[in-house]
Amino acid sequence: MQVTLKILRFDPAKDQKPTWHTYQVEAEPWDRVLDLLHKVKWDQDGTLAFRRSCGHGICGSDAMLINGRNRLACKTLVKDLGNVITVEPIRGLPVEKDLIVDMEPFFAAYRAVKPYLINDEPPPARERLQSPEERERFDHGTKCILCASCTTSCPVFWVNGTYLGPAAIVQAHRFIFDSRDRGKRERFKALGSGSGVWRCRTAYNCTEACPRDIPVTQLIEEVKRAILFDRF
Repeated sequence: MQVTLKILRFDPAKDQKPTWHTYQVEAEPWDRVLDLLHKVKWDQDGTLAFRRSCGHGICGSDAMLINGRNRLACKTLVKDLGNVITVEPIRGLPVEKDLIVDMEPFFAAYRAVKPYLINDEPPPARERLQSPEERERFDHGTKCILCASCTTSCPVFWVNGTYLGPAAIVQAHRFIFDSRDRGKRERFKALGSGSGVWRCRTAYNCTEACPRDIPVTQLIEEVKRAILFDRF
C-alpha cells in the first residue's frame, strides 16, 4: 500500500518554526510506524532525526504523537492508521530536532520522587520477604517503561512544566505501596507540593496514552488517598 507520511520537523539550528514535510512511502499493512520512519531516513532524507532503541515496546524511547495520539512508533501498525499518517514530537518538552525532545525535565521529576527502595533498618539474614498479595499491591507501577507518553499527554503538564506528571507519580506509587520501603514520608514532601499530585485534574489522558495498559489515573488517586490518610 502507498502511505502518505506527514512529519512535523524542526531544526533549531536553521528553522524559525516547525513545518510539515510529506513523504510517500511503500508499506505493508503490518509494518510499524517505526519501519516507515526508517524508510524515510534510509532512502529519502537522512537528516530526519528520531529516537529508537529496542524496537519492541520495552525501552520506550520512540514515543511520538501519531495521528494525534501518544503512541510508541515500534508498536503502532500501519493497518490501524490508514493511508495518511501524521507524526509529531510528544508535547510539553522542548524539541531538540524533529521528533527528538529534551527528556531532562521528565527525568528530573522522576528523580524528585526518589524512585528506589529506602530502608535503613538492619538487613535480615536473607532477603526481605513479601507475600504474593504484598507484591501484587504495587505490580502496575513496575510495568512503567518511562516513555513519557502519559506525562506528555497531560494538559496540566502542557501548561505547567513544573508539574511532576503522571509517570513520576506512578513511580512513587510503586515504592509507597511496597511493604519493604520506609521512605514514603520523603516522597510525600515532593508529591504534596504545589507541583505535585494535587495538580492532577483526572482527565484520564494518561491512562489512554499508556502503551503498557497501566491504570495511571487509578494509581494517582491511590497516591492522593495515601497522602490524605497519612496526614490525618
